[in-house]
Amino acid sequence: QVHLVESGGGLVQAGGSLRLSCAASGLTFGSYAMGWFRQAPGKERELVTAISGSGQTALYADSVKGRFTISRDNAKNTVYLQMNNLKPEDTAIYYCAARDQLLPGGLPNLANKYHYWGQGTQVTVSS
Repeated sequence: QVHLVESGGGLVQAGGSLRLSCAASGLTFGSYAMGWFRQAPGKERELVTAISGSGQTALYADSVKGRFTISRDNAKNTVYLQMNNLKPEDTAIYYCAARDQLLPGGLPNLANKYHYWGQGTQVTVSS
């Protein structure tokens, strides 16, 4: 059974930083692309960033480019999201998600293209 467990969320002031982690189990981690999504109250879940199984390819939402960095450690079955210069509009529940690397479509930005999800971690940025 696949489990994704996020950690590292919290309350931070604008301009601050947080590092989220997502620990995976029950899957061959390096064979899965990983994504970070977020969902704010009243809004749809949106892709923040995603990374290929090897870690060589990543994509970012325009709203976080230059501020957020995704990385993964396949030896530890963990994907990370380093968030710098946080803004109040980054406030949301952040979810990690996994997608079989072998499926066509590369790194999709649609939530329904990802097969496994964590329970989410709250990130709140105060102004």
